[in-house]
Amino acid sequence: MSGLTIKIFFHTKYVIIGASAAGINAAKTLRKLDKSSKITIISKDDAVYSRCILHKVLEGSRNLDTINFVDSDFFEKNNIEWIKDADVSNIDIDKKKVLLQDNSSFKFDKLLIASGASSFIPPVKKLREAKGVYSLRNFEDVTAIQDKLKNAKQVVILGAGLVGIDALLGLMVKNIKISVVEMGDRILPLQLDKTASTIYEKLLKEKGIDVFTSVKLEEVVLNKDGTVSKAVLSNSTSIDCDMIIVAAGVRPNVSFIKDSRIKVEKGIVIDKHCKTTVDNIYAAGDVTFTAPIWPIAVKQGITAAYNMVGINRELHDTFGMKNSMNLFNLPCVSLGNVNIADESYAVDTLEGDGVYQKIVHKDGVIYGALLVGDISYCGVLGYLIKNKVNISNIHKNIFDIDYSDFYNVEEDGQYSYQLR
Repeated sequence: MSGLTIKIFFHTKYVIIGASAAGINAAKTLRKLDKSSKITIISKDDAVYSRCILHKVLEGSRNLDTINFVDSDFFEKNNIEWIKDADVSNIDIDKKKVLLQDNSSFKFDKLLIASGASSFIPPVKKLREAKGVYSLRNFEDVTAIQDKLKNAKQVVILGAGLVGIDALLGLMVKNIKISVVEMGDRILPLQLDKTASTIYEKLLKEKGIDVFTSVKLEEVVLNKDGTVSKAVLSNSTSIDCDMIIVAAGVRPNVSFIKDSRIKVEKGIVIDKHCKTTVDNIYAAGDVTFTAPIWPIAVKQGITAAYNMVGINRELHDTFGMKNSMNLFNLPCVSLGNVNIADESYAVDTLEGDGVYQKIVHKDGVIYGALLVGDISYCGVLGYLIKNKVNISNIHKNIFDIDYSDFYNVEEDGQYSYQLR
């Protein structure tokens, strides 16, 4: 029996705050690892759904059922208690209790905070008080926007990051004039460089969409009934509009964390085990304010679950940025960091017929890549970036490197990949 590790689980009370990517995947993993302990999920939402495809609901191609990412019997099958439509008011660290607004409470032995984030409405004059201002974060946001669209003719989207572009895609099938306002010098500033974003901005303008970059929303002009009438920009441009969709970032949902022993900076601070600064309390997903993308939230939830049952698992994800899109049938993949300002990094670009490619590298290691038009190289680049493979010994054009360059025949005739 030497070398065999047997893990014995005692009945543990697991409580998870949040029922999205991190929370659900943590619960799924907990039940896989611990078949008998009690698992309770507490969420403000009354449905489980993917926020990444809310724009599909907005455009009308999906509904709440078709963006649900768990089976209808998920909670019953996994013997998980789900407390929905619930607002957490506090966490009593000493008594190990999660307190709700209705004065009910839930004891825990291990707690995961996966409460996500909420849309940030910037302090622009009249914006927060105006009627006709929306976010695209929750299913309720979509239904509110759809209701307003029945009588709206012009919309301003504030922010041209991933959520702003999603909103744009969801609205393009509607009979409405769209204007996009981005304070950065380009759309998708975290995913694209100036050259790539210019390509997409041209496509947007060809579709009749007005794109304003390097400007801020200065003020919202209201009608007498308090509804939106105009959006005034910092360059004095005035845009007539019936509604504004704000996609200007998010803020972690941490208002219920009143005990400073749980350290909160931009989000809840966690270590490589997804543990907070308090024993037996973990955090995962957007509430930690790390890379705000679905795969990272999933990985954090799974990592937290392993450590909650006492199995050591570390999160080593050096590949936090990976995004893909297909806007107007022009595909794009952004990998790693494509906008490194440090001049010690080398940048190689390739431009051709409907194709733009960029690779950022230093000392033989690739740190970022941007592929527009032809994305067939993304699998190779993704592997090289994620694993920090050194390509110094490969003497060929960086855009021509493929898996065969790492293929090696051993002395005994076996084939292997040599990745260093």
